[in-house]
Amino acid sequence: MKNNRFFNRDVVSIKDFQRDELEYLFNKTDEIKKLNPKEKDELGKARIMGYLFYEPSTRTRMSFEAAMASIGGSSIGISDLKSSSIEKGESLQDTVRVMDLYSDIMILRHQLDGSSKFAAEISDHPIINGGSGSEEHPTQAMLDLYTMTKEKKKIDGLKICILGDLKYGRTIYSLLYGLSNYNVEIILVSPPTLQIRQESIYGLKNKVKIVELVEMNEKVFRDTDILYVTRIQKERFSDPQEYEKVKGAYTIDSNILKQFKSDISIMHPLPRIDEISQDVDSKTNAIYFKQASYGKDLRSALLALILNESSL
Repeated sequence: MKNNRFFNRDVVSIKDFQRDELEYLFNKTDEIKKLNPKEKDELGKARIMGYLFYEPSTRTRMSFEAAMASIGGSSIGISDLKSSSIEKGESLQDTVRVMDLYSDIMILRHQLDGSSKFAAEISDHPIINGGSGSEEHPTQAMLDLYTMTKEKKKIDGLKICILGDLKYGRTIYSLLYGLSNYNVEIILVSPPTLQIRQESIYGLKNKVKIVELVEMNEKVFRDTDILYVTRIQKERFSDPQEYEKVKGAYTIDSNILKQFKSDISIMHPLPRIDEISQDVDSKTNAIYFKQASYGKDLRSALLALILNESSL
């Protein structure tokens, strides 16, 4: 991995990575996928990945575990707080310090904003942000961008519609920051109460064209290359009645799909609730499960790059 700028590096925010670094990661993902099992196993041999998940996770945790196993490493961690000393009141600081003693790299998902930045400051080993509060989920955005390059063969020139909960969806903020490295047009569609937090995208409108809407219209359907759907995140609402007001605000089904371009690609970070009907799953446009698969590949490469300074 010559000139590897990922070696021993924290992944707290995608804003810390330039376009050439992201594309380097995508190229390495393709290269590592082609290695034979013996070569691949050397990339993480005798290395341990620790994970601390203070919030529920399926794809992020499992894809990181699968990714670490695919490069010959192993994983230890906490995904059930009740079976750990966190249940006894142990602080995040102490838990991170102990996990740091036992692992070579750590994945952290936590409900508080700033948690991954804090962990990176006290850990001797690299920290990867697996989701921090309502801030960011950088590796999700990395795999989203990688998915776009694999499925559309490019990112520049795409028109991308992002639909759903844009206020609390941390995947959205990382994706927008990542997309600002490219020449794209972005349409944001959300209920008025779930519109993007303007202070969090300050300056982005100077880098990329962004249009905000509360309803999908025919022009959006007709011109969009990628529809990125997110769920309304019930767990982020302090008032259940507010959630009920916006629950099911948008649903993509086969009938709506007919109004889109024939080659539109539908993405979703998952989990899905009711925002994409299951009758869409069989359509060639539905690439959200491919997207999840690409996540394992990209995270394998990311772990390998962070753990290895030398070339392949």
